[in-house]
Amino acid sequence: MSSAQPSRPLTAASRQLLVVVAAHWESRAGRLRRFARAGVDGGWQPVGDALAVSLGRAGLAWGRGLHPPVAGAGPLKREGDGRSPAGVFAITALFGDADSPLARTAKLPYLAASAALKAVDDPASAHYNRIVDLSSLAQPDWTSCEDMLRADGRYAIGAVVAHNADPPLPGAGSCIFLHVWECAGAPTAGCTAMSRAAMSDLAGWLDGAAAPLLVQLPQAEYERKRADWALPPFIP
Repeated sequence: MSSAQPSRPLTAASRQLLVVVAAHWESRAGRLRRFARAGVDGGWQPVGDALAVSLGRAGLAWGRGLHPPVAGAGPLKREGDGRSPAGVFAITALFGDADSPLARTAKLPYLAASAALKAVDDPASAHYNRIVDLSSLAQPDWTSCEDMLRADGRYAIGAVVAHNADPPLPGAGSCIFLHVWECAGAPTAGCTAMSRAAMSDLAGWLDGAAAPLLVQLPQAEYERKRADWALPPFIP
């Protein structure tokens, strides 16, 4: 008889889940639901109502996260492909306006936006897929980056999704966030976006002590993975 122990599900250490489900791989929009549990052995309970979210302009693609490598259906995430990453990812930090009340009350590390704060999306850079402060660098080594201080309000409040992290694979996709959408129904370049009110509420709820995760999948993949990954039923 084998003495091998069953592997722990991907969500075993978490007490907060953000679940985004889309109709199919090419969907540019989906629904988000929050789930929480009192302890890691408890059952997932829904928190609040389902929310509309915008996804990448080209839909979804398998990203690099906490889930094992996947084979079969679905494209793989690449830099500049306009797809939001599918899979299971840690949420590691919040960011936004320096004068936001959340800067003082956040339960995750908070990155205050400034003119020097950049998200590097150049695969050739040693800082690829990192948010860096220019004031701490002697010389930037990239040719492309995103400004974290924006006039359009999309990064007024947001969260960092640990896609393609530790270490990042050059060209596998970078700078994946939850953030404020341009407007309802407008797709993103690869992030997951929502109304400012929804993003603000979400950011205030996220707690690093609960090891929050983002689970993002097309509907059919979510149902296929639900038992193995110990995910809650999703009812939009």
